[in-house]
Amino acid sequence: MVVIAILTPAPGREDEVQAALIAAVAATHEQDAGCELYAAHRVTRGRPGFVVVEKWVDAPALSAHGTGPAFTALAAALDGLLAEPLDATLLEPLPAGSAEQGQL
Repeated sequence: MVVIAILTPAPGREDEVQAALIAAVAATHEQDAGCELYAAHRVTRGRPGFVVVEKWVDAPALSAHGTGPAFTALAAALDGLLAEPLDATLLEPLPAGSAEQGQL
């Protein structure tokens, strides 16, 4: 299960959002079973913001993350820092080409 989460910080709150994401990445890696990838990125071209690319072994692992302490702490840390609600999109792979390059 692959998730793309987009976070749009309120003006002037970019550094605080970045700090919250860095803490969330470490906590997720340490605490959340079934996490295969949880990587935060700052947008460098396009609309300012951050993107988190996630990969989970299955739906129960993703669901547990959503109610677990790492995500709960992130949500609390982001309170009042975003210009709009977090946008999380669940993706279904369309494998093509090589197995290594055709899907996450």
